[in-house]
Amino acid sequence: MLNKTEIAEDRVGLLEGLVTTRAIRRYRDEPVPDAALRDILFAATRAPSGSNRQPFRFIVLTDSEVASRAKTLIARGARSIWEDKRKTDQYDQRSGQDERSPKARMARTMDAYVDNFERVPALILPCLVRYREPTPMEGASLYPAVQNLLLAARALGYGGVITGFQGLVEQELKELLGIPEEVFIGCTISLGKPVGHHGPVRRRPMSELVYGDNWGESAAWAQDPPGTRFTSAGPPPSASYPR
Repeated sequence: MLNKTEIAEDRVGLLEGLVTTRAIRRYRDEPVPDAALRDILFAATRAPSGSNRQPFRFIVLTDSEVASRAKTLIARGARSIWEDKRKTDQYDQRSGQDERSPKARMARTMDAYVDNFERVPALILPCLVRYREPTPMEGASLYPAVQNLLLAARALGYGGVITGFQGLVEQELKELLGIPEEVFIGCTISLGKPVGHHGPVRRRPMSELVYGDNWGESAAWAQDPPGTRFTSAGPPPSASYPR
């Protein structure tokens, strides 16, 4: 068991962290100290994995010349992906035309995020060392480590967000960073000290998401705590969902 002097003291409780860790896309213009990176990545490497193989690896990019080149590559992918998503999801149509709407606010946030992507304090590439042909379950040995990373960042006063921006430039990234061809880059995480603050996060009511015994039948105990605020984001409940 770790002594308190061996790792930074947690600023929030575990359950509070779980319900308040939101996607952070705006960062202060300051580096993430090595000590904080150590504790955040330590937590990530403690995550479970299939047969305890620990196939996850993390490339951390901060302020080196190579890191700058990698950030520029991923920024190119970020802008291309966001441009396509903005059109496909019609961010400039319907409610998006009201600058006060959640849709318009998200568009402004994403514009600023991708426009300043090269300047994020730290980028982390969680990778999976494949030891067999890809399977639908292989992410189960990587993404728990990603969640550990984000929760640890929250505990230490930092924030981040998972993206797939590396996908469009993966081959160039592998060549630049010396990543073996058989290694899967699972995502890109941007990380830094938040401008603004964390949670509580808004989600759909538990009654729409948690079933008891049968599909579509809400569990009687699946009631959100008093004062919970909700979002209407995501697909609307269909006839097969509880209302």
